[in-house]
Amino acid sequence: MVKLDIMSDPICPWCYIGKTNLDHALEQLPDHPFTIEWHPFQLNPTMPTEGMGRREYLEGKFGGKDGAVRAYAPVVQAAETAGLKIDFEGMQRTPNTINAHRLIHWAGIEQRQSFVVQRLFEAYFRDARDIGDVEVLADIADSCEMDAGVVSKLLASDADLDDMQKRDQHSRDMGINSVPTFIIANQHAVPGAQPTEMWLKVMGEIMEQIEAAE
Repeated sequence: MVKLDIMSDPICPWCYIGKTNLDHALEQLPDHPFTIEWHPFQLNPTMPTEGMGRREYLEGKFGGKDGAVRAYAPVVQAAETAGLKIDFEGMQRTPNTINAHRLIHWAGIEQRQSFVVQRLFEAYFRDARDIGDVEVLADIADSCEMDAGVVSKLLASDADLDDMQKRDQHSRDMGINSVPTFIIANQHAVPGAQPTEMWLKVMGEIMEQIEAAE
C-alpha cells in the first residue's frame, strides 16, 4: 500500500471538491493502492473560538461583496462539475475548525476518519450547519458510529489541542500554504483539487510499478 496524506480543512470548499474527485477515482479502482490519512490545516488559525458571521468574514477577506462573489465563482463552477450542491445562501457562520480537526484525529484512531471528514463537509456545505458547535460535532461523531458522549467530554477538555496546533504548524514549516495538499508516499506533493482523471492516472502508474516489482 502507498500512503496518501491529505492536508485539509473542513470549511475549505476546494478540499470538499478535491475529496469528491478523489473519491470518484477510488470508486472506479476499488483495488487502489492508497492508505489515506487526513491531517489538520486551519485556513484561519486566528479565527475567534466562536467563529464569525460568514458574510463579514468573506467580505473582509476578499475586499467587499463583489470581491467575494468573484472569488467564489470558480468554486461554484467546480462544485457543479463535481456533482456537489453547496448551500452558500444557508451558510451563516464561518467557524473556528480546531475542534473539527480534533474530531478527525480521534476518528482516525477508530478507523472512521474518512467517514467523519465526509460528514463534516456535508454538514457545513450541504446542510449549512455550524461545525464549530460542539453539539454538532458530537452529532456527526454519532452518525459515524463513534461514541458521542466520549467525544463531547473530549471536546470539553484540551485533549490533543496542542497536538493539532503543532501538526498544523509542521505543515506550514514544510512549505504548505494552501489546501488541499496531497502527499503521495511521503515524496510527491500535489496541491489543489485535482480532477478524477489525474488520480486515475496516478493510481494506474503506481499499480503498474507495484506489479512490476512483484
